[in-house]
Amino acid sequence: MKYQLIVCDLDETLLNDHHQVGQKNKEAILKAKALGIKFVPCTGRLFTSVENVLKDLELFDKANEYVLSANGGILTENKNHRVLQMKGLSYEKTKELFDFGKDKAVCITIYTLQHIYVYHLNDNEKERMERQGIRYRVFEDETLSFLKHEDIVKVLFETLDMEYLKTLELQMHHIIADEVSLSYSSGRYMELNQLGVDKGQGLKDLTAYLHIPLEATIAVGDNENDLAMLKVAGLSVAAGNAVEDVKKICDYTTQADCNEGVVAELIEKFIF
Repeated sequence: MKYQLIVCDLDETLLNDHHQVGQKNKEAILKAKALGIKFVPCTGRLFTSVENVLKDLELFDKANEYVLSANGGILTENKNHRVLQMKGLSYEKTKELFDFGKDKAVCITIYTLQHIYVYHLNDNEKERMERQGIRYRVFEDETLSFLKHEDIVKVLFETLDMEYLKTLELQMHHIIADEVSLSYSSGRYMELNQLGVDKGQGLKDLTAYLHIPLEATIAVGDNENDLAMLKVAGLSVAAGNAVEDVKKICDYTTQADCNEGVVAELIEKFIF
């Protein structure tokens, strides 16, 4: 099979511990692009939070280049940040999730197409977001009335205590059942999207738009929110630093970790 498309997670996969594209990855991606291979970031972040990555890869503000963001909930063409598809949460469901989490030991982030809002921001999350260059607004208004006229994309609960975070999932069953997709990422986030939204569906939507068969795609990731796209891609690749559940279902696991050139290794092996 001749691969035509690489769909790639960002944090802890393409990006190193400093949230930057390593030189080996950059050179390999640019060479693959010269051969006609399309490279599409697929991330839990919003489009506006990956602009530096797009600039590094010469994808920023380019026509016929794309980003899957918000765990596949948004498909964007890079030229003029043109939103082709958006699947978000209702205001009512967002408020229900927020009301559940506001008294828990978590930082809550609400993503909209317009802004990123953070409640109970802790020092660790503040440092991470600022290192990533993410622009955000801190809020304490528990009514959430300011969100009524915004396009809500997803909600995050954040804590470094993943065991505690997973206990919340059981308590939330009545809220998320049949309405919300739940996944985990980066060893610190519970990601709450509209039901049916995940990176796998995002990959299907992208390939349908581009008229590329799924068999001609490579997906690469490291964490639980990547599982859906790894299961549907033609070739699934786990970063060397991936969690065990990801490694178990992938066709190939790189020797390199995210600091050593995960994407460069898969391109050398499967493209060149």
